[in-house]
Amino acid sequence: MNERFKTDARPLANPDAVVSGRHWRITVLTDGLVRLEWSPDGGFEDRASTFAWYRDQPVPRYDVVDGPDAIEVSTDRFHLRYNREEFSPHGLTVTAKGRLSNHRATWRYGTQPRSLGGTARTLDNVDGRIDAEPGVTSRDGIGVIDDSHTFLFTDDGWIASRSGEGRLDIYVFAYGHDYRGAIQALYALSGHQPVLPRWALGNWWSRYHRYSEQSYLSLMDRFASEQIPLSVAVIDMDWHRVTSIPEQYGTGWTGYSWEPSLFPDPPRFLDELHRRGLHTTLNVHPHEGIRPFEDAYPAMCAALARDPEMEATITFEPTDPQFFEAYFDVLHRGLEDQGVDFWWIDWQQGRTSSMPGVDPLWMLNHFHFLDSTRDDRRPITFSRYAGPGSHRYPVGFSGDTVITWASLQFQPEFTASATDIGYGWWSHDIGGHLWGVRDDDLTVRWMQYGVFSPINRLHSSNNPFLIKEPWLFPLEARSAIAESLRLRNRLIPYLHSMNHRAARQGLPLVSPMYHLHPEDDRAYTHRNQYGFGDQLLVAPITKPLSRSTLMGAVETWLPPGQWVDIFTDAVYEGDTIVEMHRGWSSIPVLAQPGAIVPLTTDPMAAAAANPDAIELLVVPGRSGSFDLFEDDGSGSTPDDIWAATACTHIEWRQADSRSASLVIDPASGNTDALPPSRTWTITIIGGPSVESATTDDGRSVEIASAPGRCSIELEAHDARAGIEVRFEGELVAATTTVDDRCLDILNSAQIEYEAKLAAWRVIETQSSPAVRIAALAGLDIDADVFSALTEILACST
Repeated sequence: MNERFKTDARPLANPDAVVSGRHWRITVLTDGLVRLEWSPDGGFEDRASTFAWYRDQPVPRYDVVDGPDAIEVSTDRFHLRYNREEFSPHGLTVTAKGRLSNHRATWRYGTQPRSLGGTARTLDNVDGRIDAEPGVTSRDGIGVIDDSHTFLFTDDGWIASRSGEGRLDIYVFAYGHDYRGAIQALYALSGHQPVLPRWALGNWWSRYHRYSEQSYLSLMDRFASEQIPLSVAVIDMDWHRVTSIPEQYGTGWTGYSWEPSLFPDPPRFLDELHRRGLHTTLNVHPHEGIRPFEDAYPAMCAALARDPEMEATITFEPTDPQFFEAYFDVLHRGLEDQGVDFWWIDWQQGRTSSMPGVDPLWMLNHFHFLDSTRDDRRPITFSRYAGPGSHRYPVGFSGDTVITWASLQFQPEFTASATDIGYGWWSHDIGGHLWGVRDDDLTVRWMQYGVFSPINRLHSSNNPFLIKEPWLFPLEARSAIAESLRLRNRLIPYLHSMNHRAARQGLPLVSPMYHLHPEDDRAYTHRNQYGFGDQLLVAPITKPLSRSTLMGAVETWLPPGQWVDIFTDAVYEGDTIVEMHRGWSSIPVLAQPGAIVPLTTDPMAAAAANPDAIELLVVPGRSGSFDLFEDDGSGSTPDDIWAATACTHIEWRQADSRSASLVIDPASGNTDALPPSRTWTITIIGGPSVESATTDDGRSVEIASAPGRCSIELEAHDARAGIEVRFEGELVAATTTVDDRCLDILNSAQIEYEAKLAAWRVIETQSSPAVRIAALAGLDIDADVFSALTEILACST
């Protein structure tokens, strides 16, 4: 195989980590991760599998008791007992240590732990909730991955089937409720998520539609004229020949040749997209092979020593190394030389190939990803999930989504639970792909969820009425959708920092609540809200708006502590469940005191560039910090990417309620990646009253105030240099516009005017919130309106 397909896998475990017998082998990989093998023939597997690449881990401290009836292995996290016979429920157990029930914390071979999460290969045609394939976490403390049937990688970078009938290869994660520890152990064994290109974190435009060069470029220009930023242009299958296929060669579902009537000059088209700041991916369905009408057919025949005069289809054969090299070097390279940046691998044809145990989807994901690293490129693929270990090959395509509320309701949970198998970069069909009915409320809420999902890719089917262009919606929906897309682009400094954090620390962008608060029962029942990076909590609205309030609502669990909504500036006391109500302007996105969220100041800033103007959203009340990671886009390996990266450490230092400092340290690392100068805007949210702001050289800075927040803008200075600003005033989060917000709710409410008046008389009494809520409860008022008013009144406590 070509050298570029070799990996850095280190699959041979340290011998000091191994306890073994004639037919069995136990390898203690970490203090909470153990590999269990049974081999009827006495042979064991030391090659890398699709799941396990790095078994050469530092040997943890462990104890072995070699008793007459069983061997026992113990670490600080688990106790294993094995009777040295063929694996069985009574002969092999692993018990997780810690504050767990001994009964539930014991895994017996042959049983499946009650997995907390995981993910699935696809959501194709799924309308609502489905069960996920298991991950490595369980509330009982044990997660299990059976790796017995995956295929292997050889030292030269090619593949092999497993040998030895009846062999078992099982990994047990005994991390108790340390779910993040379990995920980090998974990454240590299986490889970390890579750092995505920065531009992948912007807005993707995708539609199954028969575009032409002219119509597509005109559409991109319309987005720009509407001040709606895009960073990725996805060209679905009609880029290639579809209707002009000779009958004997079947359908136009697959293809590698541009349709000349639509794209007469592909390099010109792709160059125009690049000139507009867009990166391009083309959809391919590899299954049907390379047919004689393809432009690349003669070159493929030459590469494979075939006779082109025979006009025989070249079969897609991923287990043939000669075919696979030609597949990349001939078939795809010519299109990439024209300007294609990466590939949408749309494999839908099952899990079998000509080699036992080899899944073609795995082959496509693995080798496409490795091929995309050539010329020191930042690697990226776009394909379906193939099983544990797939996190190494982002971005994930979740399939053709049905346009229903049930589909939207499941996507936040589905995305968060994928963290339990380390899969952090799902891309959904935001807004839905097919079927369903026109529902602008649903579209708006889906777009808002897309802003706070790993990849924001709008997509729809080839039905001309399935629209996502914001200007084709009524004014209010149009505004909400456009503002969502602008916000996503503004979030890229935060998202890219979390991108680096995910790769380096093993902490995916999206976290289930039980990862953050594993000992609180409410974290397990509120599965549609999630941590979004290390600063934000998001609770998407996934149900229709109320006819009485004209707002959507979501039941949100707020963990202990104070919380501030970054959109409304409303302040909540945590350790409670709140039904939150929002119009189309926002969904609940909350942060705690000390949070710092960097945004680009310009919503149209190029997604690939490190911006020269950044706004820092700060929640006052206690100290906090943020590491802003920026890179120059180069590097294909973790070490090279790290060398290309700059880090700016930012701190909010607050010891009391009257004074605080925002400190931006001098940048470290590859500071050449930064712009020459940068303007910083500091916005303090949650109702502070800032009286003065002074830089470290003694200059006063003008303060701009707005309801619920205030801002200062610093003069542009060297982006590599540090700066400190000191603030004086009432630097605590406190909602100050309760009555105004209640008045807004009542004004909009579609209820009787007399009921509005009665409710307002209660609110304007200025009694305590508890008294006013009790008085409202005594009125004959619509339940949704009462709930919305209660949420606002509770903010004043």
